[in-house]
Amino acid sequence: MSVLRTSSPLAQTYGGVEAGGTKVCCAIGRGPEAILAIEQFPTTTPAETMARVIGFFRSHAPRSGGLAGLGVASFGPVDLSPQSPTFGWITSTPKPGWANTDLATPLQQALDIPVVVETDVNAAALGEYRWGAAQGQGTFLYMTVGTGIGAGALVNGRPLHGLLHPEMGHIRIPHDRTADPFAGTCPFHGDCLEGLASGPAIERRWQAPPPSLPADHPAWPLEAHYLALALTTYICTLSPQRLVLGGGVMQQASLFPMLRRQVLSLLGGYVQAPTILEGIDTYIVPPALGTRAGVLGALTLAAPSGA
Repeated sequence: MSVLRTSSPLAQTYGGVEAGGTKVCCAIGRGPEAILAIEQFPTTTPAETMARVIGFFRSHAPRSGGLAGLGVASFGPVDLSPQSPTFGWITSTPKPGWANTDLATPLQQALDIPVVVETDVNAAALGEYRWGAAQGQGTFLYMTVGTGIGAGALVNGRPLHGLLHPEMGHIRIPHDRTADPFAGTCPFHGDCLEGLASGPAIERRWQAPPPSLPADHPAWPLEAHYLALALTTYICTLSPQRLVLGGGVMQQASLFPMLRRQVLSLLGGYVQAPTILEGIDTYIVPPALGTRAGVLGALTLAAPSGA
């Protein structure tokens, strides 16, 4: 069964999928104010999850006038090289059962529409660039801190790709094992940034889920320290005009002020930019699109020139 295509370019509707390590969000629409259908469900096995994604679009797209394209924003690593035989595949992910999963082909075949695949963080960056906290900022960073840690960079308005795509959640940061003897949770690197500062790392270190930890818990200064080490590295290497931080861990209200102070301290006055020195509160910010940044970014992937 194929999803019907819309015939009028003025009324084109797009599909978006945000495939996260914990949950998947599917949407049909044209932007934040024009969401015609949306659904969220847990990320289980590839077969079960992909069947639910396909079922959502088969059920809702015809009633929405059909789809002109589908954008998929996925956790990774993801093969984004169009010349690769595994283009559109999730590759060496730490997510159990999802390594070497083809996302693009099953969706394209089942729905008979163009499918564009991008990392979840690059897509969220695109969403914030078009509609959210990064409007007018051609070079900036979107970072998510949740089940995993990832960051997407837009350079002159375009997602940064290269050999693969940036894996900024897996950089190695200073780890004082005397102050923090926790070994880390990353199955590949142990105590990389994700291994020390992701939601699962916080929960395993403190034996409690992050939302249950009070604002004065020692978990938060340590978390701010690790994230600040990463952000100062990104500032010095990519020179972003803004840093947008989302994800479940960043819902802790005390984290942003601590993080901003530590970034200023670690930079030590070296980067002489008024945006940082005088406007740190508007330089390191939460996403304006909230939890919908990823799925809205997926809609922009599907549209040839923006949804």
